[in-house]
Amino acid sequence: MSKKISLDDYRVDGSEPVNLANRPNSIAPLYEDKSDYKKQIKKSRETLNDLQEMMYAHDRYSLVCIFQAMDAAGKDGTIRAVMSGINPHGVSVFSFKRPSEEEIDHEFLWRSQEHLPRRGHVSIFNRSYYEEVLVVKVHPEIVTKYQRLPEESFDKVWEGRYASIRDHEAHLARNGTRVLKFFLNLSKDEQRDRFVSRIDEPEKNWKFNSGDVKERGFWEEYQKAYETAIDETATADAPWFVIPADDKKTMRLIVSEVIKQEMESMKMSYPELSADEKAELQGYRDQLMGEGGVV
Repeated sequence: MSKKISLDDYRVDGSEPVNLANRPNSIAPLYEDKSDYKKQIKKSRETLNDLQEMMYAHDRYSLVCIFQAMDAAGKDGTIRAVMSGINPHGVSVFSFKRPSEEEIDHEFLWRSQEHLPRRGHVSIFNRSYYEEVLVVKVHPEIVTKYQRLPEESFDKVWEGRYASIRDHEAHLARNGTRVLKFFLNLSKDEQRDRFVSRIDEPEKNWKFNSGDVKERGFWEEYQKAYETAIDETATADAPWFVIPADDKKTMRLIVSEVIKQEMESMKMSYPELSADEKAELQGYRDQLMGEGGVV
């Protein structure tokens, strides 16, 4: 039996500072057992599919969902579990890796622009422009040595990037693109266990990356960078959701509920035909049903 999910427990909208140390990595499961989880996530997919079809027909809104997390938090699996039931024509998933040389030669928001959703569509960002105030902030030499910014911008690069992100997301919201941002809040112990399982289980060996272990050594720096990024960019129109990530199933159920409630809040409906248009449709129906003596 499903349990009611209060999104206020996870929403960060800028009304007060976030403290990640006080945010849970794990909560009581939101499902009774594996079978109940499967039923809930299946029902959620069906609802999201219906909502996206209406959004496509309404042709006024679009939605971008941004997923950020420490390594092994389960971004890929969550995106797959929550969104796989939606018509692929209406959903696109983009994974942002290390920037190319061409991308480095542009300002940091440039590479995400072409992947923003058209009206009626959903775009999923697996990582995003937020990497430019996360991994780059933890390793600031990326800015000074590799990003070829003018030296006079170094002193205020972070404040400038936070401001650019806020402006960018406000612009999207004004133009009908809803923005949802998810931080999958994994504990350090759970990350260790997932890394170990990637070593111990042969079918998971391909997932293991020694660089992930190196980055784990900067855990506290990353937590601070995430906390600051969330505080600086959380707004009512582009909120963050800090989701407990130690239990993957519960995490996925919460994420799906966030997306569902956001889509339900859109003032949308299927287009209403005029009386003349309905009459025209009826004429075509009569014509089709009259073929071959069908009555």
